[in-house]
Amino acid sequence: MIIIGAGSMGMAAGYYLTESGQTVALIDAFDPPHEEGSHHGETRLIRHAYGEGSSYVPLALHAQRLWESLEKKTNERIFAKTGVLNFGPKYNIFLETVKKSAEEYLLPLEVMTAKDINQRWPGFQLDKDAIVYFEKSSGVLFSENAIRTYRMLAEKNGADLYMNRFVQSIKTSTEQITVKLENEAVVGTKLLIAAGKRTNQVTKLLNIKLPLIPLRKTFSWMTAAKNSLYKEGRFPAWGYDDGNSTYYGFPDINEKGLKIGRHDGGRLLDDPRVLERFGTYPEDEQEVVDFTHKHLLKNIELKEGKVCTYTNTPDEDFIIDYLPEYENIMVACGFSGHGFKFASGIGECLANMLMGKQPAVSLESFRLSRFDDSI
Repeated sequence: MIIIGAGSMGMAAGYYLTESGQTVALIDAFDPPHEEGSHHGETRLIRHAYGEGSSYVPLALHAQRLWESLEKKTNERIFAKTGVLNFGPKYNIFLETVKKSAEEYLLPLEVMTAKDINQRWPGFQLDKDAIVYFEKSSGVLFSENAIRTYRMLAEKNGADLYMNRFVQSIKTSTEQITVKLENEAVVGTKLLIAAGKRTNQVTKLLNIKLPLIPLRKTFSWMTAAKNSLYKEGRFPAWGYDDGNSTYYGFPDINEKGLKIGRHDGGRLLDDPRVLERFGTYPEDEQEVVDFTHKHLLKNIELKEGKVCTYTNTPDEDFIIDYLPEYENIMVACGFSGHGFKFASGIGECLANMLMGKQPAVSLESFRLSRFDDSI
């Protein structure tokens, strides 16, 4: 098996393939974990009552079990059960879907008032009319550590890693795939392309262009005069949606600071290989500062900001499927800024599919056929 793109999904798939005794070659243009994709920044949220659609819940719960299993197996820190607070104004579709997801799958969800929140977590100053749902079983994933752990295990199982290598060409037949690198070739029977924002650069070698929209995004760490209010163990992770903007945040973990980012918006990337540094645009800093001053405390200041990328699809649902006219080439991409939490589950499902087995959770809704006119 050959995997191009050894980030979130690719590295997880590589590990689960090697656990099943498969011979695996992992190819990446960089050396994961790295800062050229969508997995850096140390942490990611994992939510179970899913505002993007209740159909995601089985995959989220399956991924949660696998993250906890990985942590138990390795004693590495993969997950912190901080709880996740979902809040926003009334008549909010996202929050109503959170509630619907919890009801449909019998998930623990505490309905709270803004007054409850401001008293329980005085780092918040929510508007009195805010709707608030608290998921006590959700929390924070340590994204870079997870990828590092999957990589360690995959290598231990015998995976071959080709890091800092660029793909030059892909040649296919019904029985064999040859991926040409700068000075060598990798041969296998099946190929998974999980190259994030560079996916279309890879599929272009097969004369295929997928409906992917790469975006420049930013996130920041903030510091507060009353920083103890935001420490892990005293403050939850959270998500905010008002129908026009979406933000997310994390408690202060390991004295790094309060991490905050805006999920919607971003700037289109004409060339996914080029990312302008943090601070290039006024909104890089101003959006999160304005948000914290409105919904948290006013004495919060920017400590550090970084740039990352989202690779969105038109409907912001994922693409996981075989490429048209290629029965031995799969693609996993378009994770639209909310994919990492599922990486363990998707990686395992991809491994099973590549081995001709049924995945533990159906991925039918992520088929390419929904974009027939775009490919």
